[in-house]
Amino acid sequence: MTVHVDDPRHRISQAVWDTIAELGIEATTVRAVATRAGCTTGLIMHRFGSRSAMLVHARQTLFERTAARADEAGAGGTQSAAERLYAVVCSVLPLDDERIVEARIFTGFAAAAIADADLRNPHVTHTRQWLTRIAGLVADLSTHITDAEAAEYARQIATAVEGIVVLAVLDRETYPPATQKRLARRTIASVVDRSAATDR
Repeated sequence: MTVHVDDPRHRISQAVWDTIAELGIEATTVRAVATRAGCTTGLIMHRFGSRSAMLVHARQTLFERTAARADEAGAGGTQSAAERLYAVVCSVLPLDDERIVEARIFTGFAAAAIADADLRNPHVTHTRQWLTRIAGLVADLSTHITDAEAAEYARQIATAVEGIVVLAVLDRETYPPATQKRLARRTIASVVDRSAATDR
């Protein structure tokens, strides 16, 4: 179903997203979101029930956005398995304004989730789903890769990529898009090389 921009649910959801992107997790209060959405705090509470649920909604939105982009990146029918893996990995790097915002929100959630179980549980769930996606792509590299090896390679890739995301969102000068992509390609290449060795 198409969501219209004048739909109050869409307006409130966008206000939560924009407030977190601009102010960070800690400063995203019900009042701040209500101000941005042009509504009462009561309407925000009616929509979500609590500040925690409001933040979890934003984390779910982040997951849906990045998952949709990863789906699109990995859908190329003529791509090799290695090219699909690289394309999906690059889909989450902060290479443009939209993904910079997503990276800020991801980084903010990662920090806030350390001390907040309500945020930690969905954050861990979504990062594990990302690992599962990457492991599936790694498994496509070779018929000889075991499930355990695919999972280990996926952890290696995720660790490298999340490091790139955090560093790039904090220091764009040192980690411009070209550098991000080069580092991601080297990480993928090391996994491809190791997987190719299993075929020999």
